[in-house]
Amino acid sequence: MTGIGGFVGGHLAARLAELGADVVGIVRDARSERANIHAPSARVSIVRGCLTEEGLVERALNEYEVEYVFHLAAQAIVNVANRSPASTFESNIRGTWQVLEAARRASLLKGVILASTDKVYGDQAILPYTEDSPLVAAYPYDASKLCADILARSYAATWDLPITLLRCANIYGGGDLNWSRLIPGTIRSVLQGERPLIRSDGTLKRDYLYIDDAVDAYLTLGEQIARDDVRGQAFNFGWSRGHSVLEIVDAILAGAGRTDLPPVILNEAKGEIQHQWLSAEKAARVLQWRPRVPLSEGIERSVAWYASSLGLPAGRGSEPVAVRA
Repeated sequence: MTGIGGFVGGHLAARLAELGADVVGIVRDARSERANIHAPSARVSIVRGCLTEEGLVERALNEYEVEYVFHLAAQAIVNVANRSPASTFESNIRGTWQVLEAARRASLLKGVILASTDKVYGDQAILPYTEDSPLVAAYPYDASKLCADILARSYAATWDLPITLLRCANIYGGGDLNWSRLIPGTIRSVLQGERPLIRSDGTLKRDYLYIDDAVDAYLTLGEQIARDDVRGQAFNFGWSRGHSVLEIVDAILAGAGRTDLPPVILNEAKGEIQHQWLSAEKAARVLQWRPRVPLSEGIERSVAWYASSLGLPAGRGSEPVAVRA
């Protein structure tokens, strides 16, 4: 697994370990080695090194006799990509072809499950996005993920590599420590009694997927990748509806019982798509996958997790969360 030290990767590794799998993770920075890895150490082997390092992935696949690759590693923060596009391209594009090339030569490999993103669809007038929507990503992070997406489908088509791609909505939940992201950053501010900061004007709309449902999506693809109608295919995963930034912030305020902390709207965000949400009809039809945790419940769980993790009170008595999932 790449990206095991990240938010989604840590949760996925834990679920795999619970199911009895032996997990091998590539970790670049020593400080993040166990930060988000929730699986027991006995079930996890760590390979240290940078994903772009020549031969690293191939060595890991061969020495540990890896059968399934979950490729989640990426520079995933939009603001970082806008400030440092070259390093983002290096991580997200070069890192991906290093994984694919190693997978192509790995004799024991049964499948590659690659994390793409809804951002590959770019800014479009017709919503929700379907898997047949044109891929018109323009901004640095979005373009880097589109390149990785295309590379993966190229390897699948040319060398019959057993690969499938996830294009997920915005994933959230306990354990995400990227405070620049909307949900964890807002929850932390509210729990600390501070007014949350909104970088945009608050009208941007996104689809949100709770972490447990995202992990289910990865496992579902891993289980079914040998099928002809799954292998080589991309699938959208989400709730098929968008929620504005202000809706999400209001729901967090209500869930934490702190409606007395209205947000500060900075209106300074640039290089972001205005509206995005996905149709998950194909995943429901082909994979029998459907999300199970509605947004209201997911936010309540997230507020509780961060309150416990940060050692902060959950609020002055929670109020009903008014967001419909």
